[in-house]
Order: sequence, then structure tokens, then C-alpha cells
Amino acid sequence: MKRRWALVVMGAWLMGTVCTSVVATENFYTIDRLLAGSPNGSLRTTVQQLGQPQARDLLRYLSSELNRLYFQMWNVAQLLLGLLVLWLVVSTQQDPAFARRAVRGVIAMLAVVVAMLVWLTPSIVSLGRSLDFIPRDPAPPGMQRFWVLHAAYTSLETLKLIVGIVTTWWIVKSSPAGSETPIRSTNPVPW
Repeated sequence: MKRRWALVVMGAWLMGTVCTSVVATENFYTIDRLLAGSPNGSLRTTVQQLGQPQARDLLRYLSSELNRLYFQMWNVAQLLLGLLVLWLVVSTQQDPAFARRAVRGVIAMLAVVVAMLVWLTPSIVSLGRSLDFIPRDPAPPGMQRFWVLHAAYTSLETLKLIVGIVTTWWIVKSSPAGSETPIRSTNPVPW
């Protein structure tokens, strides 16, 4: 049963990673879509009063702050999910070879999360806030560093996702042969 719970938590962890990335990206795309043609008359009026560039800067700032919050919260949640999966995998009777691989995979994922939580996310948040409301043409001095940090974060998230998929497979394979209880249907199909 613990192995099954480990799979459920791994599924939540992997899906959370994908969803957080999609939400963060869509937050910025939504601003441009709304400014290009929002069906909301009040928004169009407010944008006209503020001016399109100022409204875009304000909405991008809001989106940035939301994304910063989401990533900080997600990193803490990942730490908790990872520790729970680690406990579930370690405390389950399993095939030792696959269980060791699964433990190593979860530890590698946790190491990525700790690096993001302790160093990368705070660096991006701090630098990003220093770049808010600064004209982008020409690019401000910290912009190149921001994109390098952003690329590092995206790369680590992608690596963590790949390791997570492989680790999930190892958890599936870690069940000793014959230990699974077959699922029996109460309404068997006659063919």
C-alpha cells in the first residue's frame, strides 16, 4: 500500500511541476492577449486611461509577483512531497535493486529542489524585482543574468521532471514478484 501511495505522491509532484510551468508561462501571455482585445469594456477603458505601455508594465508586474509567489510556494511543497515519497519508498518492502534506484532518484530530485529553494529562486526573485518597471530598450544591465538564471531554473525543472518519470518507473518495478494482489472484477466480462 505504501508503494501505491508513493506513486500517487510522485504523480502529484510531477503534475505540479508541469502545471506550475504552464501557469507561469500563461500569466504573461494572458497580459498580451487581454491588451490586444479584451471583451471587458471596463478593462479597455482603464487601459486607455493609463496608456497601453503603463497598463502592460503594471499587469506584467502583477504577473511577476504572482509567479514569484507560486514558485516559492511550489518549492516548499516539492520539498514536502519529496520527503514523503522518500519515506514511503524506504519504508516499503521492495525489490532492493529498484528500490535503491528509486531512493537515489528521489534524493536527486530533492537536491534540485533544495538548490532552487535556497539559491536559484531567491536570486531570480531579487534580480527580477530590481528589473521591474525598468525600460527594456536597451536591455538593462541585469537582464542577461536574469535570463541565465531563468534558463538554469527551467533546465533544472526539466531534469527533475525526467528523473521523476524514471524514478516513478523504478517505484513501479520495485514490487517483488508475486507480491501484487490482482485486481478482481465483481462483474467479470464473459469473453
